[in-house]
Amino acid sequence: MPETGASPLPRPLLDPSTARSPLFRAEQFVWLTARVLEQRLFAFHFLNGGAEPVEVALDAYRNDDGGYGHALDPDLRGPVSQPPHTGHALRVLDAIGRCGGQRVERVCRYLTSVSTADGALPAVDPSQRGYPAAPSVPIVDAPPSELLATGPVVGLLHRNDVWHAWLFRATDFCWQAVDALEKSHPYEIEAAVAFLDSVPDRPRAEASADRLGRMVREQRIAALDPGMLEDYPVAPGYALGEHRFPHDFARTPRSLARAWFTDEEMARSLDFLAGEQREDGGWPVHRRPWAPGTVLETRPMATIEALRTLRAYGRFVG
Repeated sequence: MPETGASPLPRPLLDPSTARSPLFRAEQFVWLTARVLEQRLFAFHFLNGGAEPVEVALDAYRNDDGGYGHALDPDLRGPVSQPPHTGHALRVLDAIGRCGGQRVERVCRYLTSVSTADGALPAVDPSQRGYPAAPSVPIVDAPPSELLATGPVVGLLHRNDVWHAWLFRATDFCWQAVDALEKSHPYEIEAAVAFLDSVPDRPRAEASADRLGRMVREQRIAALDPGMLEDYPVAPGYALGEHRFPHDFARTPRSLARAWFTDEEMARSLDFLAGEQREDGGWPVHRRPWAPGTVLETRPMATIEALRTLRAYGRFVG
């Protein structure tokens, strides 16, 4: 029998009217393939699951230094804390409304300990050396600061009204990096949007987003028509077919990036996203596979993100 006060287990979607809905099919995929963390995140978002089980599952990836490791981001294996793992943990905590308190204070101490001389985050700390990592992730002794790593973390902390000494210089770095962008690639633009969507200086953020939106269109960084992908070159270093679409930049209608795209372009993008659901119920991952387990671990994350995006735009998921 469950302990008194224990959270009830999430109930599966058994209503016959939803039996072939995107959500029902995705649920079967998640129970079949996902790690415990993604199972509990799915339950939280779609099955009235609680936040506490998600937080408990996330604790398995936390290290004594306040950072997160243990392949929380599947592209970096091994136990050591890394900025990508820690950024992923903050996204989870933000999603369940628990991005604050002593836990995040410890995270900020970890971020301070791995920051570069200009106070921002490298893509990967050299402590990763000796453990497996995706070939696209170089391990160097003195890695530079990266907007890709720093922007989403700074944005999340600002969105949750976290204030820590680390944030001041990291925010300045992000502004400088965003202002300096003249040529970019999709994931860096997504990191810039994550920063701009939540940084407190809203007039400056809106002006920067407007400039980036023009650049995205001029440089064909977003594939505006999924039916004509040959017109949109894949960024150097990306896998064949690793395009990014309007919904990848504007994950909710409230994002500053939503203004970059017409209603027709966004509708096409969301139609494409909905149609990407596979027969097994999950969404695909278009990044280059490099180890057998990484795609299996990443697809449930992509599936949850796809459902959340579709739901944010009012699309039927079940």
